[in-house]
Amino acid sequence: ARSRSSTMAGLMQMPNGQMIQPQIVLLREGTDTSQGKGQLISNINACMAVVDSIRTTLGPRGLDKLVHDDKGVTTISNDGATIMKLLDIVHPAAKSLVDIARSQDSEVGDGTTTVVILAGEFLRECKPFVEDGVHPQNIIKSFREAARLAIDKVMSLAVSIEGKNAAEKAELLQKCAMTTLSSKLVGGEKEFFAKMCVDAVMSLDQDLLDPRMIGVKKVMGGSMRDSFLVDGVAFKKTFSYAGFEQQPKYFDNPKVLALNLELELKSERDNAEVRLSDPGKYQEIVDAEWNIIYDKLEKCVKSGAQIILSRLAIGDLATQYFADRGVFCAGRVAEEDLIRVTKATGARVQTTVNDVTDDQLGTCAVFEEKQVGNERFNLFRGCPASKTCTMVLRGGAEQFIEEAARSLNDAIEIVRRAVKNAAIVPGGGAIDMELSRHLREHARGIAGKGQLFINAFAKALEIIPRQLCDNSGFDATDVLNKLRQKHASGDAGAANFGLDVNSGGIIDTYEAFIWEPSLVKINAIGAACEATCLVLSIDETVRNPRSEGADGQPIHAPGGRGR
Repeated sequence: ARSRSSTMAGLMQMPNGQMIQPQIVLLREGTDTSQGKGQLISNINACMAVVDSIRTTLGPRGLDKLVHDDKGVTTISNDGATIMKLLDIVHPAAKSLVDIARSQDSEVGDGTTTVVILAGEFLRECKPFVEDGVHPQNIIKSFREAARLAIDKVMSLAVSIEGKNAAEKAELLQKCAMTTLSSKLVGGEKEFFAKMCVDAVMSLDQDLLDPRMIGVKKVMGGSMRDSFLVDGVAFKKTFSYAGFEQQPKYFDNPKVLALNLELELKSERDNAEVRLSDPGKYQEIVDAEWNIIYDKLEKCVKSGAQIILSRLAIGDLATQYFADRGVFCAGRVAEEDLIRVTKATGARVQTTVNDVTDDQLGTCAVFEEKQVGNERFNLFRGCPASKTCTMVLRGGAEQFIEEAARSLNDAIEIVRRAVKNAAIVPGGGAIDMELSRHLREHARGIAGKGQLFINAFAKALEIIPRQLCDNSGFDATDVLNKLRQKHASGDAGAANFGLDVNSGGIIDTYEAFIWEPSLVKINAIGAACEATCLVLSIDETVRNPRSEGADGQPIHAPGGRGR
């Protein structure tokens, strides 16, 4: 009787005497919720659709994508992170792929397409298990174990390039840069640009390796081979006043003064009121202004500086004054350029011209103003404290130069990582095939479902050489069979065999200098596995409805003021 009364307590009686269970409303009306196996498969399908859009950009024979945004800006790119950023992905689960591409780009610089394709393939291999009712946590556990084993194997296969002399090390770094550049738009000139990237990184402070100290300037016109590297600083000629042409355009061992100061006459306020009893005093007020500016200019010249740069304006009076005295000046210099000039020449930025001493001035071996295409550039070469350099890129079209700059940024990042972590692995899909073989062997020793999941992980790793074949127009099945046979043979050096994109056969990629830093592969496998586990662990998506006004239209909450 007691249990019957407790059951009755949770029910509600209708007017007709019928007892019903009251409905509990937790979420606002209109909230969209989807959960369970169907939801997980929907997320996996969304991620696979994103991967299919950038799959064809992988490798030296990868194709480019043209992205046209709502502002009418056209971008042509082969870089995975750039394309993922430009794709306006709205699916919440697929956005995790954008995040891993960005993290790979900021952490390593290259391998952004690889990491997205790996994540997509891991999810593709999981899908049949999810459809068969396997609990996602079982898959996640095995995948994390497989990723750990794969990363350990990469570390054991990596070859260190430490301990070489400077010339050998520079050559090895060029090989790494060439592997990165081979898949880019500038791949046809990879030897030329690889040397430029290595020289640029070697000119930096080897302890910090700050990429911001490498300036990239883009000048339309000419061919790619007209690009050059300045062992110092180069920046576009700033806005200049009359008298500029009379200034010298070339100096040997000049002294450089850097200012954060305006050198021009200030206009009086229109409503300023000055009461004078003697009209002669008015001239004194006007003269006082001129005397202040002349005093500043005289102190600049007396300091012994032959080049005067300022972040603020240098007016027409100052320009003419300096021209008459054989001094070069440039005002409104961009802050990043001024910082790099000070780092290169050893000058210190001054906020006053009083008591400027020699140790506050910088110097360089040669200063010149040079015509590059339609632009004029100020070049500071042979700087004693030089921990900076500038790349001046040339090319026929604006989009082409932009893509060349993105490609060189990837190569510079790879060279930086190779300098810091001097360990490399063979590229061309060789390391992926070796990891796949290693994991298949390991899986045989596992009793239980884990064997299937680790085998699936191993199969997914083969997507890199498979996609390289597809993008190069070769028979992927034939090449992969050859690679599997070679890696399974256990011969010395068999682990280094990967795809030869020129002939469609297999080749010892280590001997062919197709190298990549081990950090790229370690980061890619780790990030792809994390993204896969993240998507697999989601079993419900709740989409909140927008708040509606009285007219049924969505209303937007006022933006916060950040307090």
